Amino acid sequence: MRRFLPFLVLFLIPLAASAQRTLQNPLGSADLRIVIGNVIRVVIGFSGVLALASFIWGGILFLTAAGNEERVKKGKNTLIWASIGLVVLFTSYTLVNTIVSSLATSANP
Repeated sequence: MRRFLPFLVLFLIPLAASAQRTLQNPLGSADLRIVIGNVIRVVIGFSGVLALASFIWGGILFLTAAGNEERVKKGKNTLIWASIGLVVLFTSYTLVNTIVSSLATSANP
């Protein structure tokens, strides 16, 4: 019980302090279309990080092949597919950004 009391106090103090204020919407918009568009943007952003990491991994494989033809081929294939993935991600981000911005202007005239 003694271990639980400090956590309880630390949890209740901010609740009591924020009781006088109104809460703001953390999503930024109440429109479901805009929220879904923002979620898609975040997912595409994380996918871009993964594609960039695989691009770097392919470069490392290629540079450390030391004449091994199998590793050179594996590194080249990784670089090619990571490049294709980055092109697809940039294109999809552009499309999603265009669609979300057009939905946002139609939702808020």
